[in-house]
Amino acid sequence: MAIVDIGSNSVRLVAYEGMTRAPTPIFNEKVLCGLGRSVTTTKRLRDDAVEKALRALARFRVLCGLMQVGSVHVLATAAARDAENGPDFLARAEAAIGHPIELISGSREAQLSALGVMSGFHDADGVVGDMGGGSLELIDVRGFELGKGVSLPLGGLALQDTTGGNIRKASKVVRDAFARAEPLERLKGRTFYAVGGTWRALARLHMTQKGYPLHVMHGYTVAPKDVTDFAKIVERVDAETLESIEAVSAARRPLLGYGALLLEEIIRKGKPRTVVISAQGVREGLLYEKLSNEERRMDPLLSAARELNLLRSRAPMHGEELIGWTDKLVASLHLDETGEERRLRHAACLLADIGWRAHPDYRGEQGLNIIAHAAFVGVDHPGRAFLALSVFFRHVGLSVDDISPRIRELVTTRMIDRARILGGAMRVAYLVSAAMPGVLPRAPITGHGGKLVLALPGDLAALASDRLLNRVKQLSRLVGREPVIQTGK
Repeated sequence: MAIVDIGSNSVRLVAYEGMTRAPTPIFNEKVLCGLGRSVTTTKRLRDDAVEKALRALARFRVLCGLMQVGSVHVLATAAARDAENGPDFLARAEAAIGHPIELISGSREAQLSALGVMSGFHDADGVVGDMGGGSLELIDVRGFELGKGVSLPLGGLALQDTTGGNIRKASKVVRDAFARAEPLERLKGRTFYAVGGTWRALARLHMTQKGYPLHVMHGYTVAPKDVTDFAKIVERVDAETLESIEAVSAARRPLLGYGALLLEEIIRKGKPRTVVISAQGVREGLLYEKLSNEERRMDPLLSAARELNLLRSRAPMHGEELIGWTDKLVASLHLDETGEERRLRHAACLLADIGWRAHPDYRGEQGLNIIAHAAFVGVDHPGRAFLALSVFFRHVGLSVDDISPRIRELVTTRMIDRARILGGAMRVAYLVSAAMPGVLPRAPITGHGGKLVLALPGDLAALASDRLLNRVKQLSRLVGREPVIQTGK
């Protein structure tokens, strides 16, 4: 399946592997056409922007044919809907791409953006803001419930056009528009989910300035005060002077100030608890909308982890059994595990063996890097680091001295402790089972009084060894129990 998004600033093609709860992009290309430039004042799409967009769509048509895409969906947003020559452009665009184009309304765009955030975050709760070139959509999301969306003419190109490139004038335009933006009235103390290329570019610059250890955009979280401080800098200085500005395309740089201004005013008006960047929006929302209700309610992190387990583990069923095996261990030890910690532990079990094809000396490092930078959704950055550390400990050993200090910046002391316990349990599990299914259900490890007991049935009694006992000892020290390997019935 592929989605073509004809936006006010860019025209983009994203092809996905298939219709799943955690769809994997296999091809992603954008062309910055600037269709929305000057539409606010002239009411027309510029000829040069139209020609550039049509060339991009013709290219995308050929690419979809080469990839043998089974289903192509084409969406058009603010620029095409606001321009007087929009209908003529859409007719030519349909001929270029070879598929019908759905011209979506502002409220429909807000709904799809919210569905994209709902798809990409576990139990999302807050207000979604999707900043494009021509408009800003705002909509409330609580779990699986959506509020009424609003669309405001506050896209980067629209603001630049309306104010003649004057940021100070733009500030008044934004404040006047936000006076009637109902979703922002429900944002206080909740999360603001920022969607759109300009905000992602700002976040990339903020990451660089901060020296942030994980260059993953989705789920990047910033405190409101930090956002406003950075926004003021971006509004004040020439974009070319910003650190790592070369990471932002030249066409998008003039819009950074407007993106910063919008974020600053959203925080001033809505007073959110935190600001989170979402790499998912309208396109992913459309995919999510096409799923069944049962599929929508699946955990996106666990769905993605299961796919990676299926693709890269020696025996995928072993990962599933490891979940049940550690469930019993945690329950018997009476560890105060939260619901979020439980789902992270389950995901780590599914990912525990994905690095097995690497050289033994590099399995821990490779597993950590794959997990830390994978295209996962439904997990925040501390959770992503926990998953990576759990698998790292499983391969390398339980010493905290071997952890990268950059990864340690992302997690709490409790998370490191839980990752070591889980990694220690995995080290026992893989030595007992040789990564093969059918063994762990017969060889549980549980806490009994002051003891940690690994029970091996009679036909597996010969698995007991000094090496296995040493691993049980390592785990027992972490949980404060006496190690025992029990053989027999």
